[in-house]
Amino acid sequence: MSSPMCDSDYKYVATAEVESFVERCMIAVGTDPHHSNALAQVLREADYRGHVSHGLNRLEIYVRDIKNGMMQGQGEPSIEKETGSTALVNGNNLLGPVVGNFCMDLAIKKAKEHGIGWVVCKGSNHFGIAGWYSSKALQHGIIGMCMTNTSPVVVPTRAAQPSIGTNPLAVAAPAKAGDSFQLDMATSATALGKVEMSRRKEIEIPLGWGVNSKGKVTVNPQDVLHGGGGLLPLGGQEITGGHKGYGLAMMVDVFCGILSGSSFGPTMRKWKGDNERVADLGHCFVAVNPQMFADGFEDRMQCLLDQYRNLQPAEGESAVLVAGDPERTHMRRVEGEGGIRYHVNLLRAMDELADTLGVAHLPTM
Repeated sequence: MSSPMCDSDYKYVATAEVESFVERCMIAVGTDPHHSNALAQVLREADYRGHVSHGLNRLEIYVRDIKNGMMQGQGEPSIEKETGSTALVNGNNLLGPVVGNFCMDLAIKKAKEHGIGWVVCKGSNHFGIAGWYSSKALQHGIIGMCMTNTSPVVVPTRAAQPSIGTNPLAVAAPAKAGDSFQLDMATSATALGKVEMSRRKEIEIPLGWGVNSKGKVTVNPQDVLHGGGGLLPLGGQEITGGHKGYGLAMMVDVFCGILSGSSFGPTMRKWKGDNERVADLGHCFVAVNPQMFADGFEDRMQCLLDQYRNLQPAEGESAVLVAGDPERTHMRRVEGEGGIRYHVNLLRAMDELADTLGVAHLPTM
């Protein structure tokens, strides 16, 4: 592993250029331009919010799956069952963001009309950050929630091998003057993409993120990614509450895999190396209209946020944060610096991808 990183290890890219680069890469492999734009927005937003594991770091998998026919770049999702407040959607093996946008918009529409919208889908693919979809509800004054199951890369409590996904969930609730609660989390100790980013940067991972093939905690990202190991559930090992993260991951699969009729559990497609079957991921999207419940939701939500932000910080800490504050800080930083900060190794990989596809490189500053 390398020594600590310095500023020379990074370069800046304008946010608009990130979006444009993703679009031209996806169009080059035959993806519908509108679908390419949907993906570009989600990947750009991930890096803009500071979730660098799910931004440009993920582009290669979308290109790969379109090229090898494991994912479709043309078409639209379809509704298989529907009531006033619920729907079952078939993603028809399209790009995850295309499916996710369709489903979340449908859930919001139902919440406006009936107070709640609950939409699940099957036949989908990796859709980027879950928080993209839950936060879409905020502009309508609605509470949004999103979950998805994923490939089995997490080692369940007391198990010997990876058998469940990182299965993230996200919740967004509106407060006053554009403020909000925005939770976006994996049910594993960390996102797999953060381990991938550590490998790209040639640095160690924190102790407690993952284990090797013998179930021993490791700091080597290769042990987790290619050495037969896997991630730990949220909470880590059983003695520190890892069984709770494992339980949350299974809960997500109940609402995403079992309820939708998609793939689920240990039998889902492997994250890498399984090029013989489609992903068939299941997602769940929920929208709740606060106006159907007690008056003054946004006022009380703001009060709750302020109560925690105004707590006395622990020694050595400058402030107590609530979910969404780190992302807001990162976005302000991006605006101040005029672009998104990327590690040179990731940018080098993007140049290689561009050369393979015959498109213009991602311009840096």
